[in-house]
Amino acid sequence: MSLDRLPALPRESWTPLQAECADEVISGPRRALISPFVPLLRSPELMRHAQRMGEYLRYRSALGLHLSEFVILLVARAWSQPVEWAIHAPIAQRAGVSPATIAAIAEGRRPADLSAHEALVYDFCKELESHRTVADTTWTQAVSAFGEAGTVDLLGLVGYYGLLAVVMNAARTAVPADGAPTLPALP
Repeated sequence: MSLDRLPALPRESWTPLQAECADEVISGPRRALISPFVPLLRSPELMRHAQRMGEYLRYRSALGLHLSEFVILLVARAWSQPVEWAIHAPIAQRAGVSPATIAAIAEGRRPADLSAHEALVYDFCKELESHRTVADTTWTQAVSAFGEAGTVDLLGLVGYYGLLAVVMNAARTAVPADGAPTLPALP
């Protein structure tokens, strides 16, 4: 694969709006202009809105950190997005997603020992991925388990991390070179 199409821009080349929007990311909980926001900096208004949505979904989602990180891994696998995987696989493990579950997702398999909530989220995400919708039964189960707000946050996580995956896949955003976990190619 060829080189990163939208690599980091030197700060001295940023427009005032790029600097303002980048500083919002840097001063927030991420503390840096991390990989997904490097290509988005070319459209600072989009980056600003995306990072605000992502900040909510990642840090304050009604699903909580464990299930949010589980969803992020499912989206990273669905889009074969190595940067999301490299960033979030360790976070997911720290949030309580088992190493066996992480390995199964990486290999494109349904994990064997899912909790009831993980199994529901897995099915929900796989239905969205395969059918571009969710069956009535799955929807009802999600609303029963997570409430309407949690179910909408689940949709938001899938959509938001899908957006980041699309951007980084097309931009060929480089994977952090710090020994982060790699996402294997699927056959």
